[in-house]
Amino acid sequence: MITLLFFAGVKETIGSETLTLKGKQQTIAQIKEYLLNTYPSLSLQGVMVAVNEEFALDEDIVKENDTVAFIPPVSGG
Repeated sequence: MITLLFFAGVKETIGSETLTLKGKQQTIAQIKEYLLNTYPSLSLQGVMVAVNEEFALDEDIVKENDTVAFIPPVSGG
């Protein structure tokens, strides 16, 4: 199982802090594609992705028991 974590606007659009994916290993790009197809109003533009607390690229492989975090840009003052 792969655990997906969502923060801020991504969490609001999906309606949950976490989701789990069952199945084989896949790339970050494949997970993004699944999310965009499942949640058409979701925007991942500018969203950083981390796998097991380390920033990841679209071509990186996610394996069983990994945790993938979707971290949107934040602003503050």
